Amino acid sequence: MDPLTLTTDRLVLRTVGPRDTDSVYAACQDPDIQRWTTIPSPYLPEHARGFTERMVPDGWANDSMFTFGVFLPSRELAGMLGVTMVSPGVGEIGFWGAKEHRGHGYVTEAAVAVSRWSFTDRAIDRLEWRAEVGNTASRAVARRAGFTMEGTLRSAISNNGVRRDCWIGSLLPADLFLPSASPYLPAP
Repeated sequence: MDPLTLTTDRLVLRTVGPRDTDSVYAACQDPDIQRWTTIPSPYLPEHARGFTERMVPDGWANDSMFTFGVFLPSRELAGMLGVTMVSPGVGEIGFWGAKEHRGHGYVTEAAVAVSRWSFTDRAIDRLEWRAEVGNTASRAVARRAGFTMEGTLRSAISNNGVRRDCWIGSLLPADLFLPSASPYLPAP
């Protein structure tokens, strides 16, 4: 699939490329992003180049990962958000917010917009959110975006070679008052 751009009232969500490498590198120097996400730590310039020049375009090209930079109208990078396909009809959403732009609801706004796009344009019927237990900021974003917390998965995330427990939540099209691509029969 070719990358596309989504807009909200306050944001432009677009793919990142070589022109964004320096912004991605700078944002990923934040110790909280390195602590709570699975990006390499320390995060080096070559990691940012690999992300913006290979990983992101390859994900779009083979329909395996749809990554959006979260940009303000000033063109400043406020965060990153991606949906990785984990099985047919199921994607996993992941995100981070740039330190100087946290607390404004930008990542939540982006998560809702990309979720709607995933359900309506990509025929996804379930989005999963996962975060290491203790990442209360990510959990708050997921809850504000409408995700239902489903529990804790033991040893479900590997962060810097260490297995860790994670929280898991889900969002279904019906949670955003959208139709599903496939029939859904919930348990009684």
